[in-house]
Amino acid sequence: MSTHAPSSSDTLSYEQAGVNYDLIDPLKVAAQRAAAATGTHLAGHGFSEVLASRGESAYVVDVGPFYLASIVECLGTKTLVADEMYQLTGKSYYASIAQDTIAMAVNDLITVGATPLVVQAYWAAGGSEWFGDKLRAQSLVEGWKKACDVCQVAWGGGETPALAGIVEAGRIDLAASCTGLINPKERLSVGDKLAPGDAIVLLASSGIHANGLSLARKLVERLPQGYLTEVEPGLSYGEALLAPTVLYSPVTEALFKAGIQPHYCANITGHGWRKLLRHPGQFTYRIHTVPPVTPVLKFMQEHAKQDDREAYSTLNMGAGFAIFVPASDAQRTVEVAKAQGVDAWVAGQIEAGPKQLLIEPLGLQFGDDSLQLR
Repeated sequence: MSTHAPSSSDTLSYEQAGVNYDLIDPLKVAAQRAAAATGTHLAGHGFSEVLASRGESAYVVDVGPFYLASIVECLGTKTLVADEMYQLTGKSYYASIAQDTIAMAVNDLITVGATPLVVQAYWAAGGSEWFGDKLRAQSLVEGWKKACDVCQVAWGGGETPALAGIVEAGRIDLAASCTGLINPKERLSVGDKLAPGDAIVLLASSGIHANGLSLARKLVERLPQGYLTEVEPGLSYGEALLAPTVLYSPVTEALFKAGIQPHYCANITGHGWRKLLRHPGQFTYRIHTVPPVTPVLKFMQEHAKQDDREAYSTLNMGAGFAIFVPASDAQRTVEVAKAQGVDAWVAGQIEAGPKQLLIEPLGLQFGDDSLQLR
């Protein structure tokens, strides 16, 4: 993998692709502050919020004998890749796209220790004709059902509006909400147990997942055969991008059954490996083992001419989920994940010290100012 620092004239960054977190993140912070003021309404119903879940990947409410967790997530622009590949190959990739959408919600929900219970669908098309393509529509339904079966969740219902003038004609905007149960209450994982000495276990990604697609689509302009350019023999760039996001809830459920209690979890999505800094505490995260980079991400880094710092701050680079566990449980966590078909590595440990991420094999350091989400 190239570690040179390319000139600014040929590097393709996420911001150049149209996504600027410096503009988005302040809105997130403002919204969180406004939302925090509404938590007191729960008292009128006899419940209370878990304050520590504010700013985490899922919101948690204490309802007495157990906790309820909830999340809503939008898929983003991965549907545009599926649409282009549909035109090029005649194959619908919407079964995979459905899994991506559910994974965006479920993989966030489980970070707080929740068992996913119910998924709701939001499928907003640019016009009624989108739903008239039976191959594509049926693929979406079948993929959604299959992903629910993998996660053992009920598909409760959904909304299928036709939003001409808001959503572009021929396109669809997909989102999912998920509600989960934290029972027993000891399963709650909002970082209060995180401590120096804990191990960092990374779970393998299947590829780009559903973050970084704006960059991936912009990169097509540089490729000789566009989405049909081969990443490796027999695998096109478009197909590689459309590998469905890994559903990690079978791993977290298996960990619970094995008696392993994560001290914290992070879904590695937008912001790449900077998501390892999500916990508000002052810790140093030292990485000694870097998982192999999936071929499509290596391909993207090379063709976007990004150095490792840019790539690891944007993409998952082969690691889609992080689990922080007591060091004594680290190797067993890897074994549990592998038994569920997900590769895993004991990648590093947490130390007392300034808030920073040190990826030692690559000589990278991300400081406290690298991730501002609260």
